[in-house]
Amino acid sequence: MQAQVLLAEGVAALRAAGIEGAARDARWLMAHALDLGLDRLTLALQDPVTEAQAARFQAAIAARAHRQPVAQITGQRLFWGRLFRVTPDVLDPRPETETLIATALEQPFGRVLDLGTGSGAILATLLAECPEATGTGVDLSPAALGVAQGNAQVLGVAPRVSFLHSDWCAGVSGQFDLIVSNPPYIGAGEIADLAPETRDWEPRMALVPEGCDGTGLAAYRAIAAQAPAHLAPGGRLIVELGLGQGPAVLALFAQAGLTSGRLVDDLTGRARVALAYSP
Repeated sequence: MQAQVLLAEGVAALRAAGIEGAARDARWLMAHALDLGLDRLTLALQDPVTEAQAARFQAAIAARAHRQPVAQITGQRLFWGRLFRVTPDVLDPRPETETLIATALEQPFGRVLDLGTGSGAILATLLAECPEATGTGVDLSPAALGVAQGNAQVLGVAPRVSFLHSDWCAGVSGQFDLIVSNPPYIGAGEIADLAPETRDWEPRMALVPEGCDGTGLAAYRAIAAQAPAHLAPGGRLIVELGLGQGPAVLALFAQAGLTSGRLVDDLTGRARVALAYSP
């Protein structure tokens, strides 16, 4: 069977399952099954597939039809132009999080702390973009830290990064020029409305903050209470936001003594990032 015929069957199966972007996802999964880069897939569509390749593709299509994210099926996600390993133990790095990266890179930094590092995509990207910088990533999940360490090694930044098993800043020492975080910010009442790919497949602790009071602000309260003590004078605290949380997060930062707080919009015009400075 030609790859093109098998691909068409996969697209049809995903459309029947109600998957938005079925053609796009099927192409990613076909490239994965053939062990090709997506940019080379078109050249291979006229070629016959082996039984093993067909079985791999069909298994991937079945997983996607059950709403498993493509990144978990393929085990990787492109973020800021680099490939990162993704597992069910970490959040799938999303394009909107690149707004945090762009904001962080607006000013130089020497030491960076990533709170709730997950896959390590944010921290490893910042270190890859700033070859003189060093970083620390903390997470409460040992499995996530393992993924982050692997990604740091693949990107060649491992000699400049350390990882800590810590509840926010509990195990952190020293001061940093930049502290970043994409914390859990989903409110208790929002869980049922999440897409199945997120609700059913991604780690709950990375989505919903512990001690959630329904607002999704618990993690920001912890960060605002703990992070300022680890910011060097003039250092920046930058966090990703949930929908409509910007004003409340800026208020928490101001109460913690941080200054010049502002919100940064993503490409859709939504306030995606909050930024404030240590005096």
